[in-house]
Amino acid sequence: MSIVLDLGGLGPADVTAGPSALSELMASLHVLAEPEHHPEAAGWAARAAAAGPELHEELSVFAPLWARFRCRLFFPRTLPPTTDLYGELAAIAALPTEDFLELVAPGVLGTNVLPVPPARELRSGTTAAEDYVRRCLRRSYARGELARQLVAAPLELRDRLLAVLRAADTAFFAEGWSTLRPALEDHAREVRRRLAQRSPADVLTELLPTAARVGPGERVRLDKLQTDEVKVAPRPLVLVPSARVWPHLTVKNEHPSCVVVQYAVRGTTPAGQLTLRDLHHRLMALTSPARMELCRHLLGEPITTSELAARLGSTEPQVSRALRTLREAGLLRSTRDGKLVRHRLATDVIQRLGHDVLATVAR
Repeated sequence: MSIVLDLGGLGPADVTAGPSALSELMASLHVLAEPEHHPEAAGWAARAAAAGPELHEELSVFAPLWARFRCRLFFPRTLPPTTDLYGELAAIAALPTEDFLELVAPGVLGTNVLPVPPARELRSGTTAAEDYVRRCLRRSYARGELARQLVAAPLELRDRLLAVLRAADTAFFAEGWSTLRPALEDHAREVRRRLAQRSPADVLTELLPTAARVGPGERVRLDKLQTDEVKVAPRPLVLVPSARVWPHLTVKNEHPSCVVVQYAVRGTTPAGQLTLRDLHHRLMALTSPARMELCRHLLGEPITTSELAARLGSTEPQVSRALRTLREAGLLRSTRDGKLVRHRLATDVIQRLGHDVLATVAR
C-alpha cells in the first residue's frame, strides 16, 4: 500500500518548503493524545502534560482533529508557510463560516472514505447535517459530540478551539517551538536550495527514507498504509518539516489551495526508518527455527562460518545461505580479520524491531 504523488508539471515556483507553527502544534497535540504511538517522545509528553493539566479535558474534546486523520485546518493554505502561530490562528479566526466547516468537517469524521456533505448543507435541522452527525457518532462518541457542536454553532466551536490552541501554546508549546524553529528553518532553506537545482521528485526521495521514484515521469511512491494516487499540479506542493510528526508521514491533498506533505526531519527521529518491505524481510528472516538457532550463536561473540557449521552440525554452504538471508534483512554484521570473516548479530536492529513495527504501522 502506498500513496503515489505525480509531480509532473510543477515548476520551480510551484514547490516550497518551510516549517509551520500550527502544523507542529498539531503534531505535538497528537503525541499527547496518543503517547503509545510515540514512545520516543515519552519524556517530552510527560513534561507537556504536567505543564498544562488544566487543559486535559478541553484537549480531549478536540482530540479527533489531531488523530490519525489530521484535520486540514492545521496545515498551510498559503505560500510560503509561516512560523508565526498567532498569525495562523488569526487566519483561522477570519475564515468565513463555510470555509471553516469545509476544513473541519472531514477532520471530525476522521476519514476520507466516507463523503462529507457540502459545507452549505451542514446546518442544524437539515437531513445532511443529521446524517453527518450520525456517521461521526458511529465512529466514536467523541466524534459524534464534536460533530453535533460543529453543526449547531460552528463559530462558537471555532472560538473555543482557538482558545484551547492559545492555552496549549502558553502552557508548553511556545518554549519548545522557540528551540525547534531555527533548526527547522535551516533545514527548509537547504531543501529550497536543492529544489532550485533538482527536480521535486529527486528532492522528495532524498528527504523521505521510505520514498521511491516509480514508473515514467515525476512520480514518487510514499510508503503508507493507504492507497491513493495524487496529481499535484496545477496546485503547488508544500513540504512541511517537523520535529514531532515521526513516525507518521502526513499527506493532505483534499484542499484546492495546495498539497501538503508533513515529514520528520532526519536527526529528530530514531535511526533507521523502514519500508514495509524491509520490515517484512526482517520478520520473515526470524521465522525460521534454523535461522533463529543461528542467531543465538551469533549473539554471544563474533564467529566464522566454519565454526558455526561445526556447532550446528551443518555444512558451510547451508550456513552461508542462512547468513546471507540475515545479512540482506539487515540483521547481521560481518567483519574481516585477516583471512577470516567473523559474523555477529546486529542486536541493536533486533531491539528496534518492536519500535520499527509500530512506526511502520503508524505511517
